[in-house]
Amino acid sequence: MNLESAKRELEEFIPHVRTMSDCSVRKMAGRDLTRFKEFKEQGIAVKFGRFSQKENDQLRKNIEDFLSVTAIDSAEKLLFTSRYPEEKESISRLKVQHGFCEKLSEGIPRPWRLIYYRARKMFDPHNYKGRYTEEEKEKLKKYHALHGNDWKKISEMMSRSNLSVAMKYSEIKSAVNYGPWSKEETQKLMHAVEEVFRRRLEREDANSLSSSNKSHRDLLIDREKLYQKLPWTEIEAKVGTRYWRQCKQKWSTILTNRMTKGQQLYMGIKGLQAKVNLIKRLYEMKVEDPNEVNWEELSSTIGDVPKAYVRAKFYKLKVTSVPFWQQKTFSEIVDYLYEEKLPELEKKL
Repeated sequence: MNLESAKRELEEFIPHVRTMSDCSVRKMAGRDLTRFKEFKEQGIAVKFGRFSQKENDQLRKNIEDFLSVTAIDSAEKLLFTSRYPEEKESISRLKVQHGFCEKLSEGIPRPWRLIYYRARKMFDPHNYKGRYTEEEKEKLKKYHALHGNDWKKISEMMSRSNLSVAMKYSEIKSAVNYGPWSKEETQKLMHAVEEVFRRRLEREDANSLSSSNKSHRDLLIDREKLYQKLPWTEIEAKVGTRYWRQCKQKWSTILTNRMTKGQQLYMGIKGLQAKVNLIKRLYEMKVEDPNEVNWEELSSTIGDVPKAYVRAKFYKLKVTSVPFWQQKTFSEIVDYLYEEKLPELEKKL
């Protein structure tokens, strides 16, 4: 299949495929296109975002099955083969021989690359090693000065995961403020987000507008795109004084204030009604996993707000109302809220 045909066929499943590199498109056409078509025939859509518990369980099964067939003795050796130079050749041969790519993605309607990244995160023994010591932070700064953004190399030197060292460096590379946002910081955040949206719009309508018109046009953005996935580490770098997670939270607050015209939707009688509506809708959904909840749809139960706002309010509700919530499943938490907390809230209302 030539490159243009691959892009055309993948576009049905990956709308942003034309923004990807040619190399990535070719890999996706080889690894994913046939799978995507098979899922479509079964009425299953390709998914993005957080993995559900069901998908995590399927991924664990796929790894266990592959280890059983090949007699490779650990998931770490399978997914981090370069850590075992003496066995690298034999493990790589087994992976090719037994179709590692196909086996890893079996039953999971997502791009292979995302499945692979998820597996590496789940099975990396260095991924959950607790807080960084001051000594580790200094080492991280030193290694970054020597190797730049080669997170794979740095992760091996520090015995931490790629993601862990990359995010920790993002957090410590410069002085970070933790108090209220200044006017200057907020303006930097707004400009950084605007720049991202302008760049996206220019890619979308490159063929329909002249470059001179594009550079001066007003931003007209579908509201849903205002809180879709944004490149937060890039935005963090432009703000300069805030960690990326702070930028994300601040942007959600700005959107909420704009969309609600500054009304305090979660205060007083409105707050009680919002909690009642939220609990009822979650209970009616009968969902087992929070990743399967349509938080966008739920936003109307509180008011005209971003889904991040709804998730934050649900988190606060369960933490303050459900005893030992950490030990309960999502459905058990919702059942408790419905059976125990809802009557109390309705009485107050």
